[in-house]
Formats: sequence, structure tokens, C-alpha cells
Amino acid sequence: MAFGNFYSASCLLLLLTLSWRTSTGLPLRTGLSAEKSADCSLIFRDLLQNITGLLSNSDLWHHITTNTTVVSSQAETVLACAPTLTQNSTCMRQRNSTFNESECLMNIMKDLAHYSAVIQSYINSKLRMREMEEPLLKSTLEIIQNLRKSCSLTPNGENNIPEKVPANIWVENSFDNRQEMLKLLRGFRLRAITINRALGYISSGHHRK
Repeated sequence: MAFGNFYSASCLLLLLTLSWRTSTGLPLRTGLSAEKSADCSLIFRDLLQNITGLLSNSDLWHHITTNTTVVSSQAETVLACAPTLTQNSTCMRQRNSTFNESECLMNIMKDLAHYSAVIQSYINSKLRMREMEEPLLKSTLEIIQNLRKSCSLTPNGENNIPEKVPANIWVENSFDNRQEMLKLLRGFRLRAITINRALGYISSGHHRK
């Protein structure tokens, strides 16, 4: 897991470095109308802000202390959404082909499907303060579901990709569950950063030149 996190962080840094000039919040060029594309870009930014807000909520993580980050989704978003790299790149798993927009967008939708299932399963588990936790997490779910339903990012509109939650991820102890959820949300935030940068790269049209 440590190796995987190191790879993700390294390639994420590469993605941020290569795409910072192109991440300008322009409408996505995916067949959606310009207005719809702009709306979807805004919703993805809202998702990142929402996750960041959850992570900073002291009530959710009361007495929880961990520096671990877990990216639980099996989608290859970091690799699939990385810009075409140069031959002297030091990324350990750099792509050998040109950037594939459809592949990138499909992996983004897989991430959304996965984390939607994870968050829903967590809501259904034993919570410490359901009346406080559930509304906060459901607001995140609403953003994800809005993206999956309204922002058909793949050519064939395959935005409802099912993905199972790992078995026995939650236990009867709400403390252990909150600790695990904090790790997973940190991983989700990393993916959300990658996704927002990837959408900026796609919007720039640089990979079509």
C-alpha cells in the first residue's frame, strides 16, 4: 500500500506540473453543450471543495488521529488521465501511448461509482452520531450522483458503472469505521484533485494538437 501511495503521489505531482497551464476551468469538449460542460466543471470543483470540507470537520473525526491515506478505487485514473509524457519523464509507470480522452473519462466515472458505493455503505454502517454524520455525507453523495446522472463524460454515456464495495470494510465499532473512512476520504480527495486537473487538461485541447 505504501508503494502504491508513493506512485500515486509521484504521478499526481507530475500531472499537476505538466497541466498547470492548461487547467483553466474551460468547458469540457466531450459532446456536451458548452453550457452543460461548464456546469459539469463547476460541479467537479464543488465535489473537491465538499470533500475538503468533510476532512476538516472536527465533529466527524473526533479523537481520530491518522496520517494514512487509502485510495481504494481500482480505477487507473492517475495513469489514464496523465498527459502524454516525454521520454525523459521519471514517472515509474509512464504511458507508452498518447493520451486517450475516452479512457481517462471512463476511469473518472469508475472512481465516482466506487466512492458513491463506499460512502453509501458507510452511511448504512454503525455511526457515532447519525443525526450529524448522515446529512453531511449525503450532501457528498448528492454531488456524486448529480455528476453521474447529468454529466455523461463518456462517448456512449456509460456513466452508471457499478462497483462493489470491498467485503467486511465496516465493523461494529464506530471508532474503527471513522478511522477507516478518514483514510478513504483522503484518498478520494487525491483522486478529486487528479480529476479536476485532468478535466482542465482535456478542456485545453492540448492532447488533440
